[in-house]
Amino acid sequence: MLTLFTNRFQEFRPSQGVPVRITLGGVRFKLPYSLTHSVRELAPRREYLNAAKPEFEKAYRADLDKLGPERVAALLRQIAEAEGDHRLVLLCFEDLAKPGLWCHRGVFATWWRERTGDEVRELSPREDEQYRQGTLM
Repeated sequence: MLTLFTNRFQEFRPSQGVPVRITLGGVRFKLPYSLTHSVRELAPRREYLNAAKPEFEKAYRADLDKLGPERVAALLRQIAEAEGDHRLVLLCFEDLAKPGLWCHRGVFATWWRERTGDEVRELSPREDEQYRQGTLM
């Protein structure tokens, strides 16, 4: 069993589950928790990292489709089993507190829901209407 969430490094709290880095680069600031797990396969590639949202989304979703939900689940299950906790929090740097901001973790959450039927809830504070209604990007 896997229960997936997303958040940003600065907002994560250990009570939320197991932190998992899904970024190309590592964290260059001190975290108040231990970050031992990374799934680089879920990080966007440099080739499209700074692309406009439509191009980014198309390229990132194509990468996720190549991996497939079974492979993603297997990678994440390894972490859950090692930690003895089914709650994994996929982390990146973006602050989604302001309306209109987006990042790859929201694209991943939508892709995962479409492929598996499982929701991936964003845990960081957000001010926009979608967050208040409990829906994802």
